[in-house]
Amino acid sequence: MAQELATLAQQTADRLAEQHVGVVVAAVVDDVAEIRGAGTTGTTSTNHSRVPGPDTLFEIGSVTKVFTALALARLASAGTVGLDEPLGDLLPARTAVPSRDGQPISLQHLATHTSGLPRLPKGMLLQALLRPSKPDPYADCTADVLLAGLAGTRLGATPGKRFRYSNLGAGLLGLALARRAGTEYETLITREICAPLGMTDTVVTVDGTRSERSAQGHVRRGRPAAPWHLADLAGAGGLHSTATDLVAFVRAQLDGGPAGLAEAIRLSRAVEYRRSPFARVHLGWMAHRLHPRQGGHLQIWHNGGTGGFSSFVGFDPEKRIAVIALGNTRRSVDGPAFDLLRTLQAERAAKAN
Repeated sequence: MAQELATLAQQTADRLAEQHVGVVVAAVVDDVAEIRGAGTTGTTSTNHSRVPGPDTLFEIGSVTKVFTALALARLASAGTVGLDEPLGDLLPARTAVPSRDGQPISLQHLATHTSGLPRLPKGMLLQALLRPSKPDPYADCTADVLLAGLAGTRLGATPGKRFRYSNLGAGLLGLALARRAGTEYETLITREICAPLGMTDTVVTVDGTRSERSAQGHVRRGRPAAPWHLADLAGAGGLHSTATDLVAFVRAQLDGGPAGLAEAIRLSRAVEYRRSPFARVHLGWMAHRLHPRQGGHLQIWHNGGTGGFSSFVGFDPEKRIAVIALGNTRRSVDGPAFDLLRTLQAERAAKAN
């Protein structure tokens, strides 16, 4: 099994490397995990070109959102917050939080993208149109800017009624949870998720020896990309991580995790908003079930992208299978990653028959 898994992971990495500067792919089946890299990490002043590996750090973009949502589930399980608690209760007094039809935005709405909030903070879309080449677009998203912008933000739907993917909502969730926990976002994620799982390289701030293990991001044509800093919107996409850490994370999703996290993981998947008969949203995760002609397999996943990186984490808890793909190019890694996930699911199903 290990050799077959290693071959499939390497084939996917090689396939991705044809369009990316460098990639790392992890394939997980039961307790076996194979991590393979291809291409190069790029070149910076401290990081000479080499094949990326299990401990190479990448910006994981919106995969951060599943960490933010799991932190919500963790705090909800502990009674520190309530899933239905209004966002305004966790923000500074006199913060103007929009509502619609008398329905306030709850923490659960933020984690399932049903808050009605727009995708980006107020004023940012115009800024992006006027300065499409801005290298670090979220750097000015401080708490003061985000909360001041809420006063003039109009909801596109009544909270809880419609799915509308929102970086703003996820970032506000991370900010609000950190405030309630009396800390800042990075410490919250470390304390509630990373430390219990032994994940030592999932961080917002990359410094020290981690800098030497960090991949250089690239735009589509292979030019170096500036790193992204999401300021107080970090809960939407500010984390960096490694394949090693993300394998530990998905293993907890497959196995239930240690006692302190198990209830939170169950809660994160028990909550759902149905987008269609086949697709739904959990706390942080997207999920769909393939058509019966494709095997009817369950796929729970999230992807991510920043100015110079792309990421994918997906798993099937029923068959105890997971796939992770990290690339240091802006181009999506989703297609080959989903293909590998379907291949592993089909092989597991065939062996069971």
